[in-house]
Amino acid sequence: MTVALHGSTLPDTERQRRQKAVNTARASVRLEGFVLDEFVEGLYAQYVCGELELAEVVAQVQQYARRSA
Repeated sequence: MTVALHGSTLPDTERQRRQKAVNTARASVRLEGFVLDEFVEGLYAQYVCGELELAEVVAQVQQYARRSA
């Protein structure tokens, strides 16, 4: 099965791989005592469904962190 959103087509296997990576990252952050906010969770959701690539997520999280500091 393939998921298509906003012109992006992502195979189920890739979506599942991305979801697993996000879940692992979220767990790692929680072990450090932090919880991801809605903005970052939104970016991760866009990554999982294929709307963003990892490099875009990283760049946006870095910009967000600089603004929030």
